[in-house]
Amino acid sequence: MINLESKIEAILFWKGEPVSFKKLEDILKVSTKEIKDAVFNLKNNLENRGIVLLEKNNPARNASHSDAGGEITLGTPPELSKLFEALQKEELNKELSKASLETLSIVLYKNGVSRAEIDYIRGVNSSFTLRALSVRGLIERETDSKDSRRYIYKPSFELMSYMGIKSIEELPDYGKVRKEIEIVAQNLMEEMKKENSI
Repeated sequence: MINLESKIEAILFWKGEPVSFKKLEDILKVSTKEIKDAVFNLKNNLENRGIVLLEKNNPARNASHSDAGGEITLGTPPELSKLFEALQKEELNKELSKASLETLSIVLYKNGVSRAEIDYIRGVNSSFTLRALSVRGLIERETDSKDSRRYIYKPSFELMSYMGIKSIEELPDYGKVRKEIEIVAQNLMEEMKKENSI
């Protein structure tokens, strides 16, 4: 049977962004204490590994470890920063992959889209692709004005400048492509609702 620490690790990996302790409680249907203990154990289990658990506590609270008002995410150890600098330089010099082009097109034509929406449209988890595009300076992430717990991805000014456009509406067949993306997203969401109701 999969333990609580493994479930939390899997959620963080799948989400690819910070998750609050409250959200974990809601998803896993367990108490605050169980989440705090599991996070503490997971953090210890990840020591001296290629992945670490990063915590951002709510400054309004005074808790030692695993503040229930904070967020956690998976990251990489600071000691590996030079390795990632080298990889980043290599990545910047490579051509964009098919996955990157698909994701970038959705971000461009939607001009404000959540990772969940991108995942719906593409049918796969886009966390790493979005991270790669962010590293290259092609997209930027901002907090969703409608829901502060999630992020919205938009094309960067650098990308628009590189493409020689002043606004998203100048993209080729903007209206037609945007409408097609909306239809695909709507159909996929309806299919998922049907599957969940079975």
